[in-house]
This record gives sequence, C-alpha cells and structure tokens, in this order.
Amino acid sequence: MTNYQGKNIVIIGLGITGLSCVDYFLAKNVIPKVIDTRLKPSGIEQLDNRVLCHTGSLNLKWILAADLIVVSPGIALSAPELVKAQQCGIEIVGDIELFCREINQLNNKKVAAITGANGKTTVTSLVGNIILSSGIKVGVGGNIGKPALTLLNENYDIFVLELSSFQLETTYSLQASAATILNISEDHMDRYPDGIMQYTAAKQKIYANSKNCIINHDDKLTYPSKVDANTKCIEFGLLQGQYHLDKDYQHLIANDNAVLDVKKMHLFGIHNYLNALAALAISDALAIDRAISLEAIKNFKGLPHRFELILDRNGVKWINDSKATNVGSTEAALKSLTCNGTLHLLLGGDGKSADFSPLIPYLAKQKNIQIYCFGRDRDQLSMLRPDVTTKLTTMKEAIVEITQRLKKHDAVLLSPACASLDQFKNYIERGDVFISLAKELG
Repeated sequence: MTNYQGKNIVIIGLGITGLSCVDYFLAKNVIPKVIDTRLKPSGIEQLDNRVLCHTGSLNLKWILAADLIVVSPGIALSAPELVKAQQCGIEIVGDIELFCREINQLNNKKVAAITGANGKTTVTSLVGNIILSSGIKVGVGGNIGKPALTLLNENYDIFVLELSSFQLETTYSLQASAATILNISEDHMDRYPDGIMQYTAAKQKIYANSKNCIINHDDKLTYPSKVDANTKCIEFGLLQGQYHLDKDYQHLIANDNAVLDVKKMHLFGIHNYLNALAALAISDALAIDRAISLEAIKNFKGLPHRFELILDRNGVKWINDSKATNVGSTEAALKSLTCNGTLHLLLGGDGKSADFSPLIPYLAKQKNIQIYCFGRDRDQLSMLRPDVTTKLTTMKEAIVEITQRLKKHDAVLLSPACASLDQFKNYIERGDVFISLAKELG
C-alpha cells in the first residue's frame, strides 16, 4: 500500500468527503491537517481532536509546507494558493486518486467509473442494482452516497463510482474495468472559463487505462481523445452502436438482438432508455449475466427528482425533473416527452453562466407550449421564446398561473436548466416544493 509515513498531509475541505480522507490517513497512523474556507464547516464537530483545523480561509503557510495536498472537489485548482503550491512542485490530489492508489494494489477487484453531464446518478445506481442482483458484493459511491475511501472499509468485489469533472481533475491512477462518459453539455462553466472543451478534457480523464470505454455514438465529445491499444470501445446510441433502440423506440437492442420491451420498464422517456442501454453495456463489460441485468433494468424504478411522473390527475401529467440543473438535462427531457395537449414548462434558477441558446430548437419544435420563467436568470431565459413566455418571481407563482390554464391532455414539466441555490437549499427541496404544490393545486 502507498506509504504516507512522515509526510505532511494537508486536506482542504471538510464535509463528508474531507472526513473520509481524515479517517483514511488516521487509519495509517498519519495525522493530517485540515483547512476549510468556511468558518463553521459541516463535519467539524466529528473531527478527531488530534487533527489541527484552520477555518475561514486558505492557510497559505500550511499549504506551502505540505508534502501532499488532498483537495475537495468543491475547491477550484485555479485558487491562487493552489497555483502557488503547484508552482512549488507540491502534489495535489483528490480522494478518488487516494482510492485508486489503494485499489490498484488489490487483486481481482473491478471498478466501473461513470461520468457525464446528465444521467450519471441514474446509471450508477442502476449498474449497482444489477451487480447486487447478481449476488456479487458491490460498493456504490463517489460523487453520490458513500465517499470512495469509505467503500474501502468493506470487502467489495466491484466498485461502481459516479465521478464528477471536479473529481476527475485530481485523479491520475484510475484503471477502470469499464468507464463511460454518457454525454457532454455545458455545465459548471463558472469553473471552466475556457469553455466546454476544458470541461470535456476533465471528463476524458475517466478513460485513461480503462479496459472498456463505453461511448455515446450520438455525442462525439464522449469519444476518447486517445486510447490504449488494449482498450475496447463499445458504443451505445439512439439508433446506432452495439447497444441502441429500434426505430420505433420500443425495444432495447444489444448486438442486433431485441432484448427488452421498454413498456416492461418502470423508467420512461427516451433519455432513460439510453441510460438503460449504457448500464447494460457496462454490466456486459463486467461479465454480469445478461438475464440478471435485464431483469434488474426492468424492475428499476428510477430516482427521485429525475424525470419523475409524480401526478396524473384529470388527464394532466405532472413531471418532476428538478435534477435538471443544466441545459443538456432539460434538452434530454424535452426530447423524451410527448404531450398531446399543451406543455407547461417551468424554467429558472441560477444558470451558472451557461448558454441557454441550445434549448431554442427544442422549444421551437413544441407547437403547443407555454413557458414560465422564475428565479435569478428568468430574464435571460424568457428571451428563448418570448412569444409564449410568462415571467414570474417564484416557482409557486408560476404553478398558480399554470393551474388556471390547465386542460385535459396537458403536461406540466419542471425541468429548470438551472441550479436551485438562488431560492432553494438544493434541487431536492425545489423538487419537493414542486411535488407539494402539484398535489395541492393540481
């Protein structure tokens, strides 16, 4: 195992991930220091009293004295203090890199690594369910659930990790049995000032040393920029690739064989069928029994706040897609939804400096659409299709307006294309408020 004895370790960022890093080093009899820019960071009350903690700023003296810096995904590497550390040759990694160094020294362990602008949590959870159904001991975590280092405390045979672009920036030793970039669209442009190619470059790190690269045939940005001679590339897509849908979008096709009728699935919407295809491709690459995989896909009920049908009353469908915190996710929702009446679309929140214009073609295709823009970026969003747009301050005001216009066969879709933090604690609270209002007013 990697030896950190005698090293001056500085962990930047506390919370659940930071605490997992502290526990990791303490288990190796190494006492790290912790820095957090917040005055009262979450988890500080759980910190071992042997660990020195500096709060409220980045302690440059500690940073420049470090042998190794373990940085939280929430801290940008462009921070001046970290730039100075890099210039001094100090190694900066994240918790996923620590995990990879450990797992690479163990025999017979597999890692499935999943990233993408949208759908990664659904695919990660679905792959975890498939493997669990097969009777193999599986640990699911990373950017969701348990931190990767915490998963090392259990004797899992396969690790399924959701990885964000921020986590991948500080990861260098990943050797996945199967790795995928599900899709690429603008997200976190406030962290990537050089644009989508800088964001894509971070995502592309997931493919390094992977045995199987699962790529999206319909999204060229998911294609590996370079591949090892021993790497196998496997494609999924809407109508092409080894894993795709039939021309009527009624069956999942794997290697030219129809393997599952989508009407038997709990998941609905074309983007979710693509998620299922990606999960099947990953599971096949991990040598999971195909019949078990298909049964698990059929029974998977999806995750809250992700294109979730929460109410079907008086002929009106209410769909909660609060997790659509970026433009690409809202695109996917609009492509997946068919509505025989009027589509009432809720957009709004903090757009994170994103370009909303890619939504224009999808909004133009919807002949019967009414758009309701709320929150911080409502003015910018209202310009996408001003002829059918109503501007309001809050989501509640929008829903009150919608309920006065509803008719049979209509659909109400919350797919905001924005983060929620301007008016809510997180996308979960936003989705819960939507559900509550739908049930009360719908």
